[in-house]
Amino acid sequence: MSTAVDRPGRPGVEPSREQIRRWRRYLADEIAEGQIYRDIAARKDGVERDVLLGLAQAEERHEEHWRRLLGPHAANPPRPSAHRILLRALARVFGSVFVLALAQRAESDNPYAKDQDATEWMAADEQIHEEVVRGLASRGREQLAGSFRAAVFGMNDGLVSNLALVMGIGATGAAPSVVLFTGVAGLLAGALSMAAGEYVSVRSQRELLEASSPTQVTLEAAEHLDIDRNELELVYLARGMKPEDAKHRALERLGYLSCDCNPAFSARPDGSQGPVDHSESYAEIGSAWGASLSSFLFFASGALIPILPYLFGMTGGPALALSAVLVGLALLFTGGVVGLLSGSSPLWRGLRQLAIGYGAAAVTYVLGLLVGGSVG
Repeated sequence: MSTAVDRPGRPGVEPSREQIRRWRRYLADEIAEGQIYRDIAARKDGVERDVLLGLAQAEERHEEHWRRLLGPHAANPPRPSAHRILLRALARVFGSVFVLALAQRAESDNPYAKDQDATEWMAADEQIHEEVVRGLASRGREQLAGSFRAAVFGMNDGLVSNLALVMGIGATGAAPSVVLFTGVAGLLAGALSMAAGEYVSVRSQRELLEASSPTQVTLEAAEHLDIDRNELELVYLARGMKPEDAKHRALERLGYLSCDCNPAFSARPDGSQGPVDHSESYAEIGSAWGASLSSFLFFASGALIPILPYLFGMTGGPALALSAVLVGLALLFTGGVVGLLSGSSPLWRGLRQLAIGYGAAAVTYVLGLLVGGSVG
């Protein structure tokens, strides 16, 4: 099978200026991507480090492809794209899930799929790299999922609810001190409500999962069971195992069949074995206290932003306008962070958050105008 590398790289075939310019851009980006993975790997260990170094080696192979095609034109490659420059800077500072999420988006933008000068294996590499980085990023997402979810939702709720409250009261023509007091009351009430609700929610979820988790009772009672009335099978059937698998596992536990399993392990519904480690099982949920504290702090910090102009003595329309601008910037930021971590477009998520927040504020502002006009 002929590949694209045979055509532009043949002796006597001089590449066009457009090809040289494109290949040099590819070369610069491949060099940058390889360095990004090495920088992140320097902060990791074990399997994650090996995987990242493997990605860096793959980028080096792509780099060599473009060097072969460019020949003498490969000297002094240009600066990489702005996106990759940002990634490289972040990787050197953080080396965290945020950088991996950005790298995932960079890998999803695969120019080789439609470029005849790239080989099929290079295009396939880029597709696989996206999945590899997605897998690495998912580990960090799981660790952040519990408290981070509460933090982001708490801040967004604080931003939107207090902006709507301030806009509604401000539109009635109330005194600035009334608007400020209302905003502070909304901050405290909302933060306490969010903290209490998040604690109850996460705690209840963990308790439900704990109640459904297998225990070691079967191991303790197994030696006293009657083989002819093998109720141990019912335990495994209730966990979703097939009848033949349940019978086999029960005989193993009773000692009638050889079993290389550790007594500290318990069977899962699919028949696999593994230690019962609730801390790992509930990693995505997070701790109740952690989620509660995150909700309180981030709701309060979000709810503080709409009342900042009033805290600094501003009044009337300018205070409302500045409040809306500050909250808009914060909504763009929080929406972008959520988009980044979820692997979607940060800009789109930020704009969506902005539209939701401004929509709610517009409704209360109009209501405030109507109430203020009727009272006046």
